[in-house]
Amino acid sequence: MAARALARAGLVHAYGHCSMRLDGQSFIVTPPKPLGLVGAADPPVTVPLEGPLPGDALPEVLAHQCIYRHRADVQGIARFQSPAITTLSTLGRTPRARHGFGAYFAPSPPLHANPRLVRDGPSAEALAATLGSARAIVMRGNGAIAVGSSLEEALVMAWYLEDAARVELAVLATGLNGLELNETEARERAVTSGRIIERMWDYLTSGDPEAAAAAGG
Repeated sequence: MAARALARAGLVHAYGHCSMRLDGQSFIVTPPKPLGLVGAADPPVTVPLEGPLPGDALPEVLAHQCIYRHRADVQGIARFQSPAITTLSTLGRTPRARHGFGAYFAPSPPLHANPRLVRDGPSAEALAATLGSARAIVMRGNGAIAVGSSLEEALVMAWYLEDAARVELAVLATGLNGLELNETEARERAVTSGRIIERMWDYLTSGDPEAAAAAGG
C-alpha cells in the first residue's frame, strides 16, 4: 500500500523504495520494481541489519540498512525522487520551515551533497551521519529519504517534504525573503497527535484495493 501510495502521489516513478523494520535484526523492503506496479502478491525482500544484502535487494537498500542500524527510533523509511525537492536540491538548498508541513523539518532538512547513488558501505554511513536525528535528508539532484516511527509516518513525511519544497520554490520565485517559523512556532506546529499521520495516510491510500479490503469494502 505504501509503495503504491508513493507512486500515486507522484513522489516516485520507475525508481524508489520503502521499507519497514521487523525487529532488532531485520527489515523488509519493496521488491526491485517500480513502486506503482507492486501488487499484493509481490513478496517484500527481507534484509538483515548486519551483513551483505540479499541477492534480490537493490544495492541502494544499503542506505536503509545503515539508517536502521544508527536510528533505533526509525521504524519506516521512504526513498523517493519527487519533482520539487529534486529541483530545489540542485540549487544546493533544502526547504525552510515556512508553513505547517515544513515545520516537521525545522529549520531545514540536511543536504547530502554527493550526487552519486548510495551503493557502498562508506556512502551509506556518510548519508546516515548527515541525516543525524532529522526526519528527512535531501540528496543533491537525487530526491530524498524520509523516516518515521512507522512506515505510515515515513510516507507522510515524504509528502510533507515535497510540499515544503513546493512552497520554498514558490517563495524563491517572488524574489522576496518570505517568513519562516521560529523555533517555538515550528516545535508547537510539528505535532503528530489528533490523527495527523493517520488522516494523511488515509488520504494517500484512498482507493487502494488493499485499503478497501481492510476497511471491509
